[in-house]
Amino acid sequence: MGMTALTAACLYNPLERIERPVVLIEKGAIVKLAPAEEMQVPQQARLVDLADAVLVPGFVDIHIHGSADHDVMENNASGEGAMECLLARHGVTSYFPTTVTAPLDKTLSALEHLAELIENSAQRPGDGRARPLGIHLEGPFISHLRRGVHPPENLLPPTVESFDRFWQAARGHIRMITIAPELPGALEVIAEAAGRGVCVSVGHSDADLFTTRAAVAAGARHATHVFNAMRPLGHRDPGIIGEVLTDARLSADIIADGIHLAPEIVQLFLKSKGVENTVLISDATAATGMPDGRYRLGTLEVEVKDGACTSNGKLAGSVLTMDRAIRNVMQFGGWALAQAVRAASLNPARAAGLADQGILKQGARADLAVLGPAGEVRKTIIGGAGV
Repeated sequence: MGMTALTAACLYNPLERIERPVVLIEKGAIVKLAPAEEMQVPQQARLVDLADAVLVPGFVDIHIHGSADHDVMENNASGEGAMECLLARHGVTSYFPTTVTAPLDKTLSALEHLAELIENSAQRPGDGRARPLGIHLEGPFISHLRRGVHPPENLLPPTVESFDRFWQAARGHIRMITIAPELPGALEVIAEAAGRGVCVSVGHSDADLFTTRAAVAAGARHATHVFNAMRPLGHRDPGIIGEVLTDARLSADIIADGIHLAPEIVQLFLKSKGVENTVLISDATAATGMPDGRYRLGTLEVEVKDGACTSNGKLAGSVLTMDRAIRNVMQFGGWALAQAVRAASLNPARAAGLADQGILKQGARADLAVLGPAGEVRKTIIGGAGV
């Protein structure tokens, strides 16, 4: 692959705006990035003018169970390809396949397969598919009371031994874990996971304020789909949500589909966590990108109708895409495109400890989304491929 020079109307890296940028890409990486008036395009570079487009970092989805009729806990190579292509069409360049509580043997098998998927993807040439960079373990260390649709018979008490068994099955590729901090043994697991470089996220929890603070002291630094599957916020008993909304040490994510949270609650969240600590996720299931009908979520059957994904009447993930989440945040919270893009790129990357993701700069992998002025995805570039 030779050198390519991209030009567009503007670029959000996303910390700053550059008018009429030139982005030089070679061997899958950004070799230089500057305003057009400050850079001479090398003669050997292939020039691609993207006209009125906005260049932004590719989106990073740290919580996704599936899409395109594929669930990440299945061992299905063709399904994974279809899912990763669909993600790319919606601007996602990297993601964390996310497990759901299941029988122990199924979870261990899924972790082994996902580890193989991650390792193989690192060897893949640029093929226009989003790349899995780590595993998000959602369950089984969650609250029975706030389990959502996670099967109660498969929930487990958190122990370092159980966590290590998952870790070994995943060959160290667990990058994120959702855990209820009030469970006996949870604080020990939080400390152990954080010590291994895992992003520990509190969620599916009935924790009170002080237990949540103890979790932060133990190493938790994020919160999973805030308000959903959580002890409700009380004005005299603020609980886990009170800590999440007021502690600047915690980043936190939401499902901004207009179904999981009312637009006014999205607005409240955005004001509380701000541009630096807001993270957008899809929590998407196999039903994403598919017509209404019945699909799988781990061992569960879910039904999709009118944009809502449910199991036995409870919300069970979503059919949200990250580009739609960005546009919803702009609508619900009045955020500018650059702010909403940051919540879908740099912020999830930072929360998950992905140093070279979610930002456009010299030396970074060339993962970009090409957007229209209203935030619609026109093209996705992954590792320099797709120009």
